[in-house]
Amino acid sequence: MTPLQQANIDEFKVHFHGNVILPDDTHYDEVRQIWNAMIDRRPALIARCTSTEDIVLAVQFARRHNLVVAIRGGGHNIAGNAVCDDGLMIDLSLMKSVKVDPEARRATVEPGCTLADFDMAVQAHGLATPLGINSTTGVAGLTLGGGFGWLSRKYGMTVDNLISADVVTADGEQVHASEEENADLFWGLRGGGGNLGIVTRFEFQLYPVGPN
Repeated sequence: MTPLQQANIDEFKVHFHGNVILPDDTHYDEVRQIWNAMIDRRPALIARCTSTEDIVLAVQFARRHNLVVAIRGGGHNIAGNAVCDDGLMIDLSLMKSVKVDPEARRATVEPGCTLADFDMAVQAHGLATPLGINSTTGVAGLTLGGGFGWLSRKYGMTVDNLISADVVTADGEQVHASEEENADLFWGLRGGGGNLGIVTRFEFQLYPVGPN
C-alpha cells in the first residue's frame, strides 16, 4: 500500500463512524469470513457500516478510487458475493435494527439482520412474514433473491411482502422505492439480487401466526 493510498484511507476513517479494517488488523481474517468457508478472498479494506451515512461514504470512497465493491449482509451467498479480492468489502452485519408496528402489522428491518434476528423481534408480537428456513441467512440476500419459506404457500414469497425499501445507489444517492415511488427500481429489487444498489432498510408486511 503506497503512502498516498494510506493517506486516502486515513481521510476516509475520519468521517466514517463504523470500523475500517485493513489486512494487517487483528480482526481482519475473522471479519472477512463468510458462511461458505471454501471462499478465501482478501479485500483491500473492510468498511463495517453502522448507518446509512457510513454506506454512502463507503460507496463514494469506492467510486473515487475505482475499487471493486462487495456487499455483505448475512454473508450466506454460496458463491461468496459478500467478499472480493483487492477491493472494498462493505459489511452491513452491524446494522441489525428491527422495528415492529404490531397495529399496522409491519416491520422495518436493517440489512445486517439474519432471519433469526427478524423472527425474534416479530414473534414477540405473534407475527411473521415468509422467510427462509436457515436462521443464519441474511434478510437482505434472501429478500433480494426472492425468498421462499414455510409460510410461502399461504402468503407468497418474501418479495411479495416487501412494501418499500430505502436504497443507496451506485452513485451514492439515497432513494426510496415502493410501488408508488421509484417503481421501476422497486420492481427490480424484488428478485434482482444485489445488483441495483445497497438496501439500507426493508419494510415488510406481517401476518398473525400466534405465539408459538
